[in-house]
Amino acid sequence: MAFDYDLFVIGAGSGGTRAARVAAGHGAKVAVAESFRIGGTCVIRGCVPKKLLVYGAQFADAFADSVGFGWTPQLPRFDWTKLIANKDIEIARLETAYTANLTRANVTILKTRAVLQDAHTVRVLADDRRIRAKNILIATGAWPGMGTGIAGIEHVISSNEAFHLTGLPKRVLVQGGGYIAVEFACIFAGLGSDVTLVYRGENILRGFDDDVRAHLRTEMERRGIKVICKRIVEAVETVDHGLCVELSDHGDIVVDTVMFATGRRPNVAGLGLEAAGVRLGDKGAIEVDAYSRTSVPHIYAVGDVTDRLALTPVAIREGHAFADTVFGNKPTAVDHIDVPTAVFSEPEVGVIGLTETQARERFNKVEIYKMTFRPMKTVFLGSEARMLMKLVVDGATDRVVGCHIVGPDAAEIIQALGVAIKMGATKADFDATMAVHPTVGEEFVTMRTMTASYIREAAE
Repeated sequence: MAFDYDLFVIGAGSGGTRAARVAAGHGAKVAVAESFRIGGTCVIRGCVPKKLLVYGAQFADAFADSVGFGWTPQLPRFDWTKLIANKDIEIARLETAYTANLTRANVTILKTRAVLQDAHTVRVLADDRRIRAKNILIATGAWPGMGTGIAGIEHVISSNEAFHLTGLPKRVLVQGGGYIAVEFACIFAGLGSDVTLVYRGENILRGFDDDVRAHLRTEMERRGIKVICKRIVEAVETVDHGLCVELSDHGDIVVDTVMFATGRRPNVAGLGLEAAGVRLGDKGAIEVDAYSRTSVPHIYAVGDVTDRLALTPVAIREGHAFADTVFGNKPTAVDHIDVPTAVFSEPEVGVIGLTETQARERFNKVEIYKMTFRPMKTVFLGSEARMLMKLVVDGATDRVVGCHIVGPDAAEIIQALGVAIKMGATKADFDATMAVHPTVGEEFVTMRTMTASYIREAAE
């Protein structure tokens, strides 16, 4: 059977581009189709532009804090239009770089939408061509979910549109309690907006350690963000002076912008998965095995479309592992255990491993080491902001099974500590490591006092 390509990739995001380049490096003839822009969610409308906005929002604190260190700054003035324009320039540069990397790898780039017709045939919509491929990889990512339809949903934006607002809104309501909701609430607040965060659950950041959730919420509220839990938005309507948001407790809030960040859904609509026989799970994600193979032998899927771990580095690792497995004669299954992650809120959150609750469910004995303190940088400022550091230890083996941080540079610290946790470091290993002084990170190797210990009684 003749094939036009050894591999056809649908979606040129982080996972798809890595898979295409590595497969081509193994000698495969590869094509990739992308209907929007090369780079996908992370580069174009996700992690990268978000982090640039985070940097921009942090300067308000930097200007204010500098006074405590002897500076007499002029009153700064923020220009949203300039920040967005500079963000767009950087995103365009990165898209060009991604495109160049694919081209250098001899990957054919098709700027069009592509859909499956059967297990080996892809229809390219731009010119209605049929392309035969020996293997097909679906890497179409996820798309913002706007929840159930409510009155006035047409007035609500998602994170996609937030990157292209023509001006900084004075009053913002963000619905959601996960990464994106918390990060954008902090971005808008840092840039000067009056922010309200509405979340249906008991507390923000569901799935994170309870101490992390409580600590971050306290710090966000200290910074002026109004956090309303156990509520949802039920309607949005235009009024003379903005948007009137009706909550489930029948309270009203008038704002200028309403943003929903209630989770992202696997981007599978209209891909022809049924025609090809690709099976979806209960949540609408593509079901795959440990090697990213779908229910159809020659069709694979990586990244957010599979709903394993919706993180860019995970998608990249999955794409690389797929290419090594199928084209490099090196079967590789991605390990999704002990993956470090960060929330770029203000203050930042960095975590790896188990929460205290998870550890207590899994191990017979759990030891907790926790401390909160004022970072050295804030001593001159009279700030009440505090940092949280927490270690969760398996009491039977002394292995550190969870590490949690809320505070400055949490993301950088957790990336470094991720190596130790992945290697199975014990609390004794942490204790034996010399501190770098003065740093906030040193606290992890100087925590000697256990703050809590739990022993699970054996079942009768």
